[in-house]
Amino acid sequence: MFKVKKNYVIAALGIVAAVLVCLLCIVKVPTGHTGVIVTFGKVENRTLDSGMHFKAPWQSVIRMDNRIQKQTVDLSAFSKDIQEVKMVYTVNYQISKNEAMTIYSTIGKEYYSTVISPSVMEAVKTVSAKYTAEELITDRTKLAVGIEDELSKALSKYNILLVSTSIEDIDFTDAFTDAVEAKQVAQQNKLRAETEAETKIIEANAQAEVKRIQADAEAYVNETTSESLTDKILQKMYYDKWNGVLPEIVSDSSMILSPRSE
Repeated sequence: MFKVKKNYVIAALGIVAAVLVCLLCIVKVPTGHTGVIVTFGKVENRTLDSGMHFKAPWQSVIRMDNRIQKQTVDLSAFSKDIQEVKMVYTVNYQISKNEAMTIYSTIGKEYYSTVISPSVMEAVKTVSAKYTAEELITDRTKLAVGIEDELSKALSKYNILLVSTSIEDIDFTDAFTDAVEAKQVAQQNKLRAETEAETKIIEANAQAEVKRIQADAEAYVNETTSESLTDKILQKMYYDKWNGVLPEIVSDSSMILSPRSE
């Protein structure tokens, strides 16, 4: 009787052991992750997609996040003219699914702090130093494109894809900001004064041109009229305006002689 019970216990233990072994041989890789297989400490040259998989009991599976990830950081750099630049920078990145085992074996799971963060800081400092502070303010797009290109090249060496970036905010010291604002106001006032001066010159030239045209027109009319006034025309104009009364004549005796009307 004791022997039979012992056999049952052994069988039960065997079943439990078999179940445990089966459980150890089944691994689940969550959606948005890639499974990296490690056998006795060595990374296998293959990966597992999301889902349920079988593995050997002596193997382990490292889950690597292959979704697009986002990080926003506060950075500080210097411009070409040695002005301090403070920046809030956002990075969207994604690891290569096919190279997840390479990333794990060469960098590990903390790839952001190991390579991404230092690369972001280096790219921002390198590109910012190419432009003056005023250029960074007036042409922010050029700065953003330059940093993104520099960062994309750096991360591609580690099989990390740079999805997108953005400069959330950029700021300078209060003294420099005030100086830039004062310069912009001065430039606007100068431009306004130049525009007003040009407007007055244009108006003056237009008025002078109008007067010249009027003078030319009057001269032409006078010249044409003078040429057209012959003796006969003048005599006719005189007779047309004469009222038929001859002028009175005053003699030496102060007597007024009036003409005799017929």
